[in-house]
Amino acid sequence: MKKLIYTGSGVALVTPMHKDGSINYEKYGELIEFQISHGTDAIIACATTGESPVLNHEEHCKALEYVIQKVNKRVPVIASTGSNDTTYAVQLSQEAERMGADALLSVTPYYNKTSQTGLVRHYTYIADRVHLPMILYNVPSRTGCNIKPETYLELSKHPNINAVKEANGDISSVAKTIALCGDDLYVYSGNDDQTLPMLALGGKGVISVFANVLPQEMHDLCASFLSGDAAKSRELTLKYVELMNAFFMDVNPIPVKAAMNEMGFDVGDCRMPLTTMSEPALNQLRTILKKYQLI
Repeated sequence: MKKLIYTGSGVALVTPMHKDGSINYEKYGELIEFQISHGTDAIIACATTGESPVLNHEEHCKALEYVIQKVNKRVPVIASTGSNDTTYAVQLSQEAERMGADALLSVTPYYNKTSQTGLVRHYTYIADRVHLPMILYNVPSRTGCNIKPETYLELSKHPNINAVKEANGDISSVAKTIALCGDDLYVYSGNDDQTLPMLALGGKGVISVFANVLPQEMHDLCASFLSGDAAKSRELTLKYVELMNAFFMDVNPIPVKAAMNEMGFDVGDCRMPLTTMSEPALNQLRTILKKYQLI
């Protein structure tokens, strides 16, 4: 059995931007305090929702260091350090470790997607060169690369490979992974609307986009189930599933940033190549936010 990094709701935190596209660190700090004061169990920095693909190396490292220092061990900070360049993934992971991150999130190689054998070699190469627990990130809709349950079983044998953020949308595959790996590989949902089913199969929580807006509610959804109140967890899932899905009506993190701006968080727009939402789509999002009395 491996040590759990966290249970419950980890927020995939947005990276707030000024109008000129630079990172807004004052706002970043406000978001971190908002998350911690509203029950978030872990903070995931510079992941997909944090626009890591458009952060250069210096920006990525500075943002990670800021989050780690600002959080100051109040909750675990998981640094997103994955890359389709194995050597660079090692470099970024080692830098995050030196900064004091509690764990690493490492997406599968994308574009130059590899085989299942390649995945084992890629992740083993990284894990051999760090001393932090690693969360693998499987999101085939973005990467074109899917980790199979049998591959998870092989990877779970490494002491530093601790968990997976599973966003393949295949509950049957998740069940097989948990059956094969048990407590040698913990599972976090990578899709907000599948958090409850994954918890029911033995998952330990979620890495959440939704929690950017309603961190307490996502914490409560997880905590209710984990404390034995499945009915409450189901109630919260059904109550908020429309809002969870609304954050994916365009490419993430476009909708969640738009929603946060509508709510007064002033997190700025996404960097190109992502754009702002069309007016009809934004109006649809506003209607949903009004339904939940968020604006």
